[in-house]
This record gives sequence, structure tokens and C-alpha cells, in this order.
Amino acid sequence: MKDEMYNRQNISVPENDSTSMYQVEGEVETIIYRNEDNGYTVLELSGEESLVAVGIMPMISVGEEVRLMGVFKTHPSYGRQLSVSVCERSMPSTTAGILKYLSSGAVKGIGPAKAAVIVREFGENTLEVLENEPERVAKIKGITLKAANEISERIKAAFGMRELMLYLGKYGIKGETAVAVWKKFGGRAITDIEENPYLLCSDGIFVPFEIADRIALDKKFPSDSRYRVAASISYVLNHNKRNGHTCLPEEKLVITTASFISVERESVQSALDDMVQQGEIIRTLINDESFIYLVSLFQSETYIAARINMILSFPTPPVENLDNKIIEIEKSQGITYASRQKTAIQTALNSGMLVLTGGPGTGKTTTLNGIIKILKSLGEKVYLTAPTGRAARRMTELTGCEAKTIHRLLEVAWNDDDRPVFKRNERNMLSCDTLIVDEVSMVDAVLFESVMRALPMGCRLILVGDTDQLPSVGAGNILSDLIESGFVPVVSLTEIFRQSMESLIVTNAHKIVKGEMPTITVRNNDFFFMPIENKLRLKDTVSSLCSVRLPASYGFSAFEDIQVLCPGRRGELGTIELNKILQETLNPPDKEKIQVEIDSRVFRVGDKVMQTKNNYNLLWTKENGETGEGIFNGDVGRIEEIHRQSGSFKIRFDDKTAVYDRESVMDLEHAYAMTVHKSQGNEFEAVIIPLYRIAPKLKYRNLLYTAVTRAKKILIILGNSSELKEMVENNKKTKRYSGLSYFLNEMNSSAE
Repeated sequence: MKDEMYNRQNISVPENDSTSMYQVEGEVETIIYRNEDNGYTVLELSGEESLVAVGIMPMISVGEEVRLMGVFKTHPSYGRQLSVSVCERSMPSTTAGILKYLSSGAVKGIGPAKAAVIVREFGENTLEVLENEPERVAKIKGITLKAANEISERIKAAFGMRELMLYLGKYGIKGETAVAVWKKFGGRAITDIEENPYLLCSDGIFVPFEIADRIALDKKFPSDSRYRVAASISYVLNHNKRNGHTCLPEEKLVITTASFISVERESVQSALDDMVQQGEIIRTLINDESFIYLVSLFQSETYIAARINMILSFPTPPVENLDNKIIEIEKSQGITYASRQKTAIQTALNSGMLVLTGGPGTGKTTTLNGIIKILKSLGEKVYLTAPTGRAARRMTELTGCEAKTIHRLLEVAWNDDDRPVFKRNERNMLSCDTLIVDEVSMVDAVLFESVMRALPMGCRLILVGDTDQLPSVGAGNILSDLIESGFVPVVSLTEIFRQSMESLIVTNAHKIVKGEMPTITVRNNDFFFMPIENKLRLKDTVSSLCSVRLPASYGFSAFEDIQVLCPGRRGELGTIELNKILQETLNPPDKEKIQVEIDSRVFRVGDKVMQTKNNYNLLWTKENGETGEGIFNGDVGRIEEIHRQSGSFKIRFDDKTAVYDRESVMDLEHAYAMTVHKSQGNEFEAVIIPLYRIAPKLKYRNLLYTAVTRAKKILIILGNSSELKEMVENNKKTKRYSGLSYFLNEMNSSAE
């Protein structure tokens, strides 16, 4: 942007002006806080007016002269701050500025004393000499040639990072992305981007294709250049990966890509063939149709298929006198297993693998407990796991055995690129005889591959899930593919037990699955429908149910027991709007409660919040002193403390607490209301579902069924019965392209 488009610093700045873009210039006086991994920095700037600036400003140091562009925001604890969107840097040019810069520790290996000697020797040329003439620096007493060369490399890195940020900033690419580009390409980053701008779309960087395309247009790249077409193929594959597909039909991929970038199909086909030849993507036949995979997803599905084939080819020895053991459990528990429950127990203990499915009230937990009891009576070590913390805790409550999240079970760690990897793998397998995985419908292909890699040879694998629930957020269709293959032993529990038939939540859930309208006229059970079509009345009723009516009638806690579930985030009764209303009702402003504003959202002590992305670095502590790392997408907690000076939050997540720094809190959102997708794997004492002008793409049966089955004791649906009817009747499940079922059968055929 041109300078005239910005307001200058010496113009009076309104205290709460968070819309106008301002430009400020000055010298970095103090670094208050810095995250070395992503460059997030809080600094004090001296100039015509001293101020605090926050944002992505990697490798910036005291003494640098900067021009910052951003918006002013007033933080309730820290006052007025400039939220930086663009940072233009220039190294200090005066002797005094250079001395200050080097004395600050900006360049490793140079402290205040050494800085004074160097600046005295080279004056205003110091930085240029340090960068380009290390042999001259090595002549200074106490500095070896090796040390001088290391200083030279560090100066080049600082200069190069600054140059890269300026280069990318011209195209609106933010500082955190520049950090990722620098980590991947280093000092050759700009040269490589000039040669092929589409490198910015690559794994780990993920600059939108449109931005890379704009850079290429500036460089006069032809519209059908190999770089452009190949990048668009990868873009379409990655876009569809985010929609749950592990692969795409080749013909559809070619047509979509050609239309996306307006080139001839022949150009796309040629580039695709070349990418296959180079091993950049994978082509494979699935049921005589050509499909294209990203390499990582092809490896995930084929590995899973091969590992399952091995389990079933070399099953664990069958359990002796199993029928008698089942009878013993029935007597000790005072129960009688249904026929299919017995079949499930027998299959799990004799075949080495079982997929156990069924809706609510069909006895999955009773069956699973029987399996666990027999295995433990045999002295076997049984591990239980689930994809989310809530699901793992529920599994623990229902079985009486400790269950861990998959990430914790596999001992998540980080590689050199700060990406999660698992310590448990084929070289360091789990030490269990049986592994039971619950809520498998939520597990994507990449995570399930990690589970299979850590599974020891001869270990039983029992997978539990409900195919009528929403599929995983990540790519893959694991549970459905395993069942569809016909290769894996599956027992589906369909009989609703008598005690469960008394629950309308259970019986209505099964009606919904069958495409039947649920019973909505009964007023003395656990499933209630409240016909309300007025938007304001709907909001008031949701608020009243959470704050007064349900707590008064059932003793439920508005924070711990009641959960509002919405089909989507946006809209007049989406989670964004309802969270504002419920926060004001359940946790209103109070002079005794500290609160802060973050991106137009007010967080205060006592708020119910949810983590929105996996953070593997967050440390947590339990009351018994146990510690660990990792707070994951969908984890729900409450803010216990907010510290004004540090900007940190202390949040309790059920049995553990975690401290968030001022950067980590950006990944939080209020959780008085959450989307149905975010609720997967959880159960709540009471669930409230408002249905009002739902987006057409969210009006489908699986979503409604998933929402209904989150309720344990009370379910209340509010809204228009016609919208409820539309959701029940719409069984158009989103088709997911995947190859796991095919690979399982192919490997089985090959073995025969």
C-alpha cells in the first residue's frame, strides 16, 4: 500500500480504533516477549511516541529501525498496542545504533564487550564487514576465523529473513508464513520462489494457490507452465483432502483442475503423467478406475490394509473354554448376553480382530466389558484408547479401566520441523496383548496408520464405533471402509434392550437412522421438542433453559452438564451468536472478574472455552502431580485465572490444568455452544439443539443423529418441525473417495 493510505504516528490515535490502518516508524527499544519458533513478538518501539507493538516479527532485535503497519487496539491489561500486519526492517546505520544492536545479543557470539571492540574497529561499516568479510573480523583479538564465519552466517540469516519478509509482504503474505518459508528454503528462498512461485503452495507452507498465481503472473509465467499446472493438481488434491477424500478419480481431477486454472485438459493430463513418473503423486486402479493419491495418503491406506491382512493371516490362538467363561461372566454380573453380543465376544477372542458397531442402547458397552473381563482373567494386558480426551474419559467411566487418548497412548513428540510424530511406532511398539479403540468413526487415515504402526505382532485389535455418526474431520473413511470390505470380522448390534427402549433419546435416534420422523409430542420422557419459530424467542428460551429451567428442574450445572449444539458456526443461531448471548447470561461482566479482549472476543474468568486446534506443546498438570504435554482440538475447559501482566490464562480441563501464554490463547473460543462436529466423542447430561434457518449443506440425517446421541439424560430440540423433518429425510451422505476397502480385498486375493 502507498504511504498516503496510512495514518501517520504523529496523528492523534483514538484509544479504541481497531479499523484504521496506521504506520509507525522508530527503533526497537526492548523485546518484551518472543516465540522463537514462529516469530510472534511483543516489543517496545521508541520514536516520536513510545508504544508497544505485537505480531509476527521474526528475528527482530533491539536497535533495529522498523516501519510497522497495523491497527491500534486497546488491551484491558496492557493498554494501547499496535497489532502489526506488516513489518519493514532496516538494520541500524549509525555507529551508536549498531553498537546497541550488537550489544543486545541479537547476534549469537557477540556480547556488549565484544560489540564495543568490533564497532570501534569498523564503525558504520561494521554490519557489512561482519556479513561479507569474516577474515577481517578474525583479526580482532579473541575472535577465531571459525567464530567469525559463524557470525557472518547469522548476520546473513537476519538480513535474508528481513529481505524475504519484505518480498513476500508485497503480496500480502504474513510474517508467520515467511518464517515457514525461511525454515524450508533458507537463504535460497527468494531465488527459488522467483524460479517457481508455486513452491509456496507446498506442504508445510500452504500459501493459497491464488497468491502464488499472482506472483507468477508478475513474473510473466505462461498460464500452462508445468509449474502452474502441477501446483494446481496438488492444490485440488489437498483441497479435497480437507474435505475428507484420500484420493480422487483421475478423470474428475483432470476436469476439475483444467476448469480451475482455465487450461486445456491435455496440459493437465501431461503434467499429471509427469508428476506420476516423478513420484510426486500416485496413480492406482481401484475397481478398474484410475485414482490419484497424494503420496502420504496412499502410504497410509496401503499400510493399514497390509497390517490388517497380517493380523488376520496370523491370528492369536483361540481362547479355550470360551463358552464357559461367558457363562461365568453372565452369572457374576447377573446378565444374559443376547445372541449377537455372544458372537461379538467369541469373534474378538478367536479371530484376532473385531469391528463392533451399534447405535445407542444396543449393548456395546456391556459386550466390551465382557471382552475385557475375560482377557484380564487370562492375565492379558489390555489397552484402551479413543481419539479425544472426553471420549477417553467416558470410556474409562464405562469400563472401569484407564483409557488414554490416541495421542497420549502413542506418546506424541515433535520432529525438527516442529510437527507431531509418535514415539510409539514399528521400532518402539506398544506393550499390550489387546488394543481397544473406541469412536473409530472419528479416526482419520493418517492417525489410524500411526496406531497400526505401533501395534505389536500377535496383538488383538478391537475397534468400536457407530457408522451412522459423522465421519472423521481428517481424510479417510476408516470404519465404513473396514465394514464395506467384507474382509474384516464385523458384528453389528441392532437389538435395543428393554431398559433402553424406555428412553425416547434412544428410540428416536434409531428412528432418525431409519429415516423416520422422531416422536416429538411426548412431554414426560427424556426427548422434548419445543416448536418455536420466532428468532428472539428461540434465543431467550435457549438462554433460560441453560441458566434457570434445567438447573432448577434437574440440578444440572450450566457449565458442566448442559451443552448447546448447533449445526454450524454462522447464522442467526449459530455458535458465534449463541456464545455471546450465553456468556452474558451465564458469566456476565463483574468487577471482581478479570477479562481481556482478543480479536473482538471478550474472555473473562469463569468462561467455558474450547481448544480449536491441536497444541502439542502446552504443558498440563494434574492434582496428583502428574504432568504431560498436549491440549487438543475440541478439549473443553474453564478459565480459572487471567494474569494481567503476563497475559496468560490458567484453564482447567476436567482433571488437569494448563497455562496458556498470550499467543496460545488465540486458539481458544467460547464453548457455551459448539458445533455438532466439535461434539463428536463427547456425551453430556443435557443437550439443547436449536434449529433455525439451517444452511442447506448442514441439513442432513447423520448430523442430526450425531447431535441427538450426544445426550445422556435430557435432549431438547427447539425450532421448526419442518426443518427437523428435512434433516431426517436427507440421507445424502457426503461421498468420500478412499481405497482402503479395495486394498484390503486385493491383498486378500493376492494371498489366496
